[in-house]
Amino acid sequence: MVKNKQNVLLVGGTGFLGYHAVRELIKRGHNVTILALPPLPAEGLFPKDVKILLADLNQLADAEISSLLRGQDAVVYAAGADDRLTPKAPAYPFFYKHNVEATVRLLTLARQAGMKKGIVLGSYFAHFDRAWPQLRLSQHHPYIRSRVEQEQAAIETGGSEMRVMILELPYIFGAMPGRTPLWKPLIDYIQFTPILFFTRGGTNCITVEHVAEAIAGAVEQGEGGQRYLIGGENLTWQELLGRIGRNLGVAKKVVPVPNWIVSVGTFFVKVGHALQGKEGGLDPLALVKLQSAFTYFDPSASQLALGYGRNGLDKALQDTVQACKTQ
Repeated sequence: MVKNKQNVLLVGGTGFLGYHAVRELIKRGHNVTILALPPLPAEGLFPKDVKILLADLNQLADAEISSLLRGQDAVVYAAGADDRLTPKAPAYPFFYKHNVEATVRLLTLARQAGMKKGIVLGSYFAHFDRAWPQLRLSQHHPYIRSRVEQEQAAIETGGSEMRVMILELPYIFGAMPGRTPLWKPLIDYIQFTPILFFTRGGTNCITVEHVAEAIAGAVEQGEGGQRYLIGGENLTWQELLGRIGRNLGVAKKVVPVPNWIVSVGTFFVKVGHALQGKEGGLDPLALVKLQSAFTYFDPSASQLALGYGRNGLDKALQDTVQACKTQ
């Protein structure tokens, strides 16, 4: 139980990250109000004293949002558009609306309501856009551009009156009631394909429970203007696929595929999108360089600042696999 109980509004509280963040905040003794898209993914997700409004933030009037914000100490924005979406071309206006405009509107109203803290859940792609300027990630990928601009706009909106911070998140594993993990296509590929072909490279992976701890830590002790790079273990794709395979009870060879071969396949993906009048948040051709890179980092600084854990990935992989098999 924390000494300073806070009232927290969590936008997107019934999503994967939001659900676990709500549970962690409640466990620590905070009061939580949820704004999320209908319907509830499952009944009985939260205790009855958790206030839930099922509505689209973008469809609510300013007065309705301001009413929700009054009396709150912190707001967590765990909503927006993710990189899996393939909207109508051009894609950028779609991602700008949901990731930049919606964030600025919410934080502006929160600041006007007298709130002192805002936490925005972003992507570690924004970190690599800064770290690897030669890849020009925000120029090639509408989704990454929106995340980069979201971060800057969010911090500027908070100004000196409201402490706004960003949590830059990597790949996250775990499960929740009523929702199929986004990893199901990968789980099915590993389970049903005799030989696994995958890119070179690797990434950082973390459990959803530790992300929830980081969110709660940001509410309690985060500093305004900070971009916290949240992470757990650095793994090659071959290591990750192997660990998922062990949880599936299968042991399969993983064959690294040269980038030029991957590029041939992604070229046809991009052509397919164009023929449908769509554009991906991540450009398929430009994504090859990023996908095959080692997007590794040391999360020690954010772990120390926010007090979250980094272990338990095998249990999270097990939970992910089980949830995908039962859906």
